[in-house]
Amino acid sequence: MKIFNEHQRQVAKRIDKEAVKSNWTDWHWQLTHSIQNVKTFASLLGINFSEKELRLFEATSRKFPLSVTPYYLSLIDAEDYTNDPVFRQSFPSPKELDIGPYDMRDPLHEDEDSPAVGITHRYPDRVLFHVSNTCSMYCRHCTRKRKVGDTDYVPSKKELLKGVDYIRKTPAVRDVLLSGGDALMLTDERLDWLLGEVTGIDHVEVVRIGTRMPVVLPYRVTDDLVRVLKAHHPLWLNTHFNHPRELTRSSRQALARLADAGIPLGNQSVLLAGVNDCPRLMRELMHKLVQARVRPYYIYQCDLSEGLTHFRTPVGKGMEIMESLRGHTSGFAVPTYVIDAPGGAGKIPVMPNYLLSLGTHKVVLRNFEGVITTYTEPSTYDPPACDRNCDTCELTLKTEDADEWRAVGLEKLFTDWDDTESLTPSCTERMERRADAC
Repeated sequence: MKIFNEHQRQVAKRIDKEAVKSNWTDWHWQLTHSIQNVKTFASLLGINFSEKELRLFEATSRKFPLSVTPYYLSLIDAEDYTNDPVFRQSFPSPKELDIGPYDMRDPLHEDEDSPAVGITHRYPDRVLFHVSNTCSMYCRHCTRKRKVGDTDYVPSKKELLKGVDYIRKTPAVRDVLLSGGDALMLTDERLDWLLGEVTGIDHVEVVRIGTRMPVVLPYRVTDDLVRVLKAHHPLWLNTHFNHPRELTRSSRQALARLADAGIPLGNQSVLLAGVNDCPRLMRELMHKLVQARVRPYYIYQCDLSEGLTHFRTPVGKGMEIMESLRGHTSGFAVPTYVIDAPGGAGKIPVMPNYLLSLGTHKVVLRNFEGVITTYTEPSTYDPPACDRNCDTCELTLKTEDADEWRAVGLEKLFTDWDDTESLTPSCTERMERRADAC
């Protein structure tokens, strides 16, 4: 058995005395041994809770289920577990039962914007396809706490086909996001089938997968899984790292497999009080992500889902973090800070204001240092008249691919990028002697 550090070895032995004969890096073993009760969680970490504390923790997990992989549990610093970011994201807190006046069961109105089983259609050209209710770990800050852990509802092939049918009948949909739960909880075979169904629809241009597997169960990213995903390009994958410590060697190896397969990777972090509400931590996280070839995509303001009040920060904290990123690190390492608006209004970017004022011919700007400068507007710009009626537009609206320059004749033999080695007339006597040559 391959254990990467002594702490993981001890966790594995406590879980399974025969663990030495098992495979810590087998994702099936990890799922089979997921920790789903408070006492086992505490025992594996060597933590002693009082009976009163245990009752409170267990009451929380009865409402919002507990499940954490041995791998992710092994990342917890048991000597300082109360402040540990992994612990706070995975262990139930009695504060989750404090339902605030503004907490909502479905703050994003995903269920109300669902025209078909498993589908949320909010934006004009894309849909969220809810393909699994289960995860390898239930994050305590999950916006879908109302759904995850509901083992009575795992979409069947028949139910998934209802979602596929809706996409097929809706030509406006060009982008499909497979989410959950966790989309990678599907077997390789089921995922291969589903991706084939979705990518086989003519008007679907791109498919995205949302998953936290590279964070909480990186061993799920096997060579077989990568082969399945690679067969369905163009495919994008967004993961969910919230803290620099989550980017372990195993996580980076999983990300490298995906990146090497040509799959563009993005990351969506959630701003969480007591976990990552620190400019220094967030900047380090973004740096580690881009080193692992993952583009920071979003930082989410924590949603108004039930039981998340203790995780929420003021929006001002997010603005402070964005001020510490823009100009202080590479532009591609700066995500967009968004609030996923209650009522299903969608993601609204909330960014510091760098445009200070606007005049007739100049705009006044400021940079990350506080330098105030101006940009002079063009004085000769003649905007084309546009009534948004493209059918009567006189402009040349060429959107198809441009014809690329191609070498012709002898020119081909001089190029380095054309494989032509000789130009041979067709149906010479020599060629006629070859079967089926002419």
